[in-house]
Amino acid sequence: MSRPVERFDSADLDRIIEMAWEDRTTFEAIQHQFGLGEPEVIAIMRSALKPSSFRMWRKRVSGRRTKHGMTSRSSRFRASGHR
Repeated sequence: MSRPVERFDSADLDRIIEMAWEDRTTFEAIQHQFGLGEPEVIAIMRSALKPSSFRMWRKRVSGRRTKHGMTSRSSRFRASGHR
């Protein structure tokens, strides 16, 4: 099985990391756009961030309602550039 990082170019990886870092972007939105589940996003973040940055991000998103689409009020895909 290939690692998730190898499937994407650097622009896509930058966008995945940006979306994962944003509090309002759900893991489901990342899966919809890139086909990556939460464990794969976590693996990408672990490999891309410094250990202290990864721990800070992980602590922030663990159990956060807004990172999971099923629990948020909006059922619509949202992105920062989307109107």
